[in-house]
Amino acid sequence: MTEYLELLKEVFIANHRYMYMVKGLLFSIGTTLFATLIGIVLGILIALMQLSHIYPLKNIKGFETFNPISKLAFGYVNLIRGTPAVVQLMIWANVVFVGALRNTPILIISAIAFGINSAAYVAEIIRAGIEGLDKGQMEASRALGLNYVLSMKEIIIPQAIKNILPALVSEFIALLKETSIVGFIGGVDLLRSANIITSQTYRGVEPLIAVGIIYLILTSIFAMFMRKVEKGLKQGD
Repeated sequence: MTEYLELLKEVFIANHRYMYMVKGLLFSIGTTLFATLIGIVLGILIALMQLSHIYPLKNIKGFETFNPISKLAFGYVNLIRGTPAVVQLMIWANVVFVGALRNTPILIISAIAFGINSAAYVAEIIRAGIEGLDKGQMEASRALGLNYVLSMKEIIIPQAIKNILPALVSEFIALLKETSIVGFIGGVDLLRSANIITSQTYRGVEPLIAVGIIYLILTSIFAMFMRKVEKGLKQGD
């Protein structure tokens, strides 16, 4: 036992190798927070576009129900969900952020890539939550004098968020774990930090177990926090 503790000390403490994991942890959390913010804002926008009732060609026969805004939003969701996240990440890094944008921090690139990816899933969750509400909610808010935008902002979306909170929590936990692929574009996240330690110590198991434990702790804390938020929202009803 003592010998193994000495081995762990050599793997993680010697030469301050634990700092690789500290920096990887900060990178993973930072990427997840920025991506979550982008995912929520863009996801709500995409969901509202999907549910919009805009028919600019309604006076043309055959195009009465053609809604370009809704079609565009559904196309976006299908495109993002139909391609692997790692492919999207590499396109952002190697196609979009080139030339004058070459020096953009990897954290920003990965946050944008993951945020746009997450927005497609968030949009579907929110759309399902809104469509699951009683249609009388919208009719009642309009009867009170609220326009469509205010009805969505003040009445519909807050109620939908309460109903879909568990699904949103699952999405953001998946997002946290998904950031482990940023090593493909040179980002040093938790998994990449474990690989660096392994290359220096020739010990592959211990760094991976440490990374697994850190992810488990992070997701548990996040889930516990969101359960408290969910409980608070229910008590506020």
